[in-house]
Amino acid sequence: MNRVADTTLKYVLMACMPCVVSCAQDETQVLVTLADARTDAARYIDTGEPGDSKGDILVFDQPLLDEQQQPIGNNSGTCLRTREGHSYQCQWTLALDDGNIQVAGREFDQGASAISIVGGTGRYAGIHGEMTSVNNNDGTFTQTLRYRLR
Repeated sequence: MNRVADTTLKYVLMACMPCVVSCAQDETQVLVTLADARTDAARYIDTGEPGDSKGDILVFDQPLLDEQQQPIGNNSGTCLRTREGHSYQCQWTLALDDGNIQVAGREFDQGASAISIVGGTGRYAGIHGEMTSVNNNDGTFTQTLRYRLR
């Protein structure tokens, strides 16, 4: 190539780099975690009528594991009972080595719950997406996050 062609190619590549970086960040990413309540069960605070009733609170701070059940962080937050025997309104943080992910939404007692990813810090700054949380009925919750970074 000649000098003019080399220079032109260099400028074309430099102009395209922001698009490449932007597109890479726009790809949906998946993170699967396991919240482990077997060793650190949620604390149940009965605030109203005895037993399961509106306004009862769950407070938790539990190990967060990867798919191979190796520790990767911490899962902590609160849930407020909104419908007896059915669901809680929750907010919690997945604390990882490279940043935090905050989530909030309705957590069903059974089955899968769609929870909003509302923000993040560190590597997860600008995160947006959805987390599916499933009660495995063994003291663990599988949390599958599908997200993008802005």
